[in-house]
Amino acid sequence: MLPAAGLAAGALWHAGPALAPVVPVVGRGLGVVRRQDDLDGVALTFDDGPHPQGTVSVLEILREHAAQATFFLAGEQVERRPSLAAEIVAAGHRVELHCHRHRNQLRLTPRMLLEDAERGRAAIEEASGQAIADYRPPYGIFSASGLRAVRSRGWRPLLWSKWGRDWDRRATPASIGDRITAGVSAGDVLLLHDADYYSAPGCWARTAAALPAILELLEARGLKSRLLRRGGAATTVH
Repeated sequence: MLPAAGLAAGALWHAGPALAPVVPVVGRGLGVVRRQDDLDGVALTFDDGPHPQGTVSVLEILREHAAQATFFLAGEQVERRPSLAAEIVAAGHRVELHCHRHRNQLRLTPRMLLEDAERGRAAIEEASGQAIADYRPPYGIFSASGLRAVRSRGWRPLLWSKWGRDWDRRATPASIGDRITAGVSAGDVLLLHDADYYSAPGCWARTAAALPAILELLEARGLKSRLLRRGGAATTVH
């Protein structure tokens, strides 16, 4: 094989899984979870927290609607606010691993990725008392080596089937709600953000403003917001 062709093939192999969020067939072929078809409702998920205003606001709205959610946390934010991670679990929700630092997997070596993930896992489990089962990468981007590394730790690679694009500076509560509920059905994994550390400033406020109407619409369609499942409840760390 010519050197240039070999480099191109290597780059394609490395970056190919990054298509999973936008090309469903790629995700299915790689075994990346986008839906939870055995769920008798939808799985509402939040990325990038915990955040002192965003997470607290979201938790209050979820409490008012008796809804459950899964929070994919950033370890560096958990280290700053460990009590908030504990509060999420105490309120009956689930925490999972997003990262330690919010970086694109395509720019990380396998060693860098695993070091980041392990630091994030340790911070989340220590603060929350709940073991990690699922992993969602920053920006929803897996590299081939990153996907293999995640599986080597026994974590399930998980993305989403619907999102509100609430991280965009042009998003409004109405646009967030319309986008995430369009065609929603049982088994969908819904993505929102309860923090603005890595996205448009103040985006959490628009998400919080959109959330009551989203939950009301889901309830009207008979779709409860459930925890993500992986063969049962999350494990407690002792």
